[in-house]
Amino acid sequence: MIDTRILPLIRKEFIHIRRDPRSLIILLLMPLCMMIIFGYAINMDLKHIRIAVCDLNGSPSSRELIETLRLSPYFKIVTYFSNPHDTEALFRKRLVRAVIIIPQDFDKRHVNNRVAAIGVVTDGTDANSATLVQNYLEGLFMERSLSAATGGKGAPVAIKARMLYNPDMISSHFIVPGIVAILLIMIGALLTSVTIAREKETGTMEQILVSPIRPYEVVIGKAIPYLALSFVISVIILFLGHLWFDVPMLGSWSLLLLFCVFYIFTSLAIGLLISTAVATQQVAMMLSLVLTMLPSVMLSGFVFPVASMPKPLQVLSQVIPATHFLKIIRGIMLKGNGILELFPSVLAMSLVGLFFIFLAVKRFKLKLT
Repeated sequence: MIDTRILPLIRKEFIHIRRDPRSLIILLLMPLCMMIIFGYAINMDLKHIRIAVCDLNGSPSSRELIETLRLSPYFKIVTYFSNPHDTEALFRKRLVRAVIIIPQDFDKRHVNNRVAAIGVVTDGTDANSATLVQNYLEGLFMERSLSAATGGKGAPVAIKARMLYNPDMISSHFIVPGIVAILLIMIGALLTSVTIAREKETGTMEQILVSPIRPYEVVIGKAIPYLALSFVISVIILFLGHLWFDVPMLGSWSLLLLFCVFYIFTSLAIGLLISTAVATQQVAMMLSLVLTMLPSVMLSGFVFPVASMPKPLQVLSQVIPATHFLKIIRGIMLKGNGILELFPSVLAMSLVGLFFIFLAVKRFKLKLT
């Protein structure tokens, strides 16, 4: 039988749980959210991969090969071009994930029952997706070659693969920029999420409430110190990734640092937004980790391609700042992209950032009025 002195303690703990519903909701919803997100997001299959075709042969055999690609559910031909030197421009503009180059002697080799090789160029900034694309193409052409051999319709087709921007498949070139994006949003949100919660716990929030301060002044005043601290941290981890892990820097440092500032400010706004909704520092820290790290790792394209996710999760990924910053940092460091190539991602990140900043100011306005 339970000691009567223990029963009041048990009752007291249940009362604490009842009086802190936010912690209970987090504890209940977090496993469910993780199960749903992991179940849908961890999908390494790609469909409708955007590819471009450069047909230097123009024969019935090459057209038949292109038709095989067109009918495949895994590929979507978005453009045709005639000059192989335009390949890199397609990747820099993020128009395609792979380029198929059919050589001039393709038909001659095909007719003479010799191995007909075609060129395949993939985008190495997303090493996982590039490897999958190569594997899909090898599987598709192997199946076609077996059918051709059985029907006596020509020679097998082989691919000569080349990976732009990361030809040696060094994983750190792909992983380190992603880690920078995850760390910056996690640190920024974590630093600021406890600020308002700390004011509430220590009782100094009342002093702010009775002062003539405006909501945007509170947001700026709370954000600037952590913006400076987070910027120093971003410089350190960027140079660490560049010098220690040998991640190349083909673009502009100043451009990257400029975008880092706005990305950090967005993460700080998320942290301030979280802090207005909770009462304790512990819950603020827990919520900031759940709302920044988990979605940024799973849904931003850091590990798993966004294109392989269901449509609802693809839409949700566009609200995650890390989704757009990943394209920016990988584009600048690995491709040498400038503002013109990065404009769509910069615009999307700016809109998402302004959205969270607006919500943070709005929440403060409600608290201060």
